[in-house]
Amino acid sequence: MTAVLFDFSGTLFRVESTESWLRGALAEARIELDEAELTEAAQALEAVGALPGGTEPSWLPEDVASVWGVRDKSAELHRAAYTGLSRQVRLPDDRLHDLLYDRHMAPAAWMPYPDAAEVLRTLRERGVGVGVVSNIGWDLRPVFREHGLDPYVDTYVLSYEHGVQKPDPRLFTVACTALGADPRDVVMVGDNRRADGGAAALGCAVHFVDHLSAAQRPDALRPVLDLVGAAPRANGTGHRTEK
Repeated sequence: MTAVLFDFSGTLFRVESTESWLRGALAEARIELDEAELTEAAQALEAVGALPGGTEPSWLPEDVASVWGVRDKSAELHRAAYTGLSRQVRLPDDRLHDLLYDRHMAPAAWMPYPDAAEVLRTLRERGVGVGVVSNIGWDLRPVFREHGLDPYVDTYVLSYEHGVQKPDPRLFTVACTALGADPRDVVMVGDNRRADGGAAALGCAVHFVDHLSAAQRPDALRPVLDLVGAAPRANGTGHRTEK
């Protein structure tokens, strides 16, 4: 394998909790809620799936349903979909719906999975190309820069910049072309079997991880190194050596 493509949310990074997300927006708006009110509002926001990268909505209001399936094709559609969900929850100030959306794009709202830096760094050291292919409505590059992972990424292919969403093979084609890689020599790593599985149509291998909290998923990315032949191996003394 000459290249690896990674999904963003739920694969390399995990978004903050809904409560932390709401606290951040409230602090920016200088609005105070007592703990009971804050907990109730956070639970309501989580129930409707208002946090991008968080829990999927269990139902869609009519005005959101019309854009939900194409929300990642543009920044405008993405914002409309998620602020439409948050507006199902009564909040103390209407400004909070846009502030919440803006908050989820902040690097502080995201944390890399515990093994993300190690895996990306090892791939770079082995000369394996790395791309990030994400269904998203905003520029995630600042998140990678803030967390020190941008030096390990060769190309970003973001749905809203191309007007195409995974599982459409065209998005994976753009990434493979940017990396100069034959799709048959590429692994796509993601947490969504339908969206990320679209890479298989090009002949890419596909490896899935579970969309869990960081504490529940400390090392699910490390098998990728074995898939591309980049994992350190044990020597006769039981210590890990470099390939």
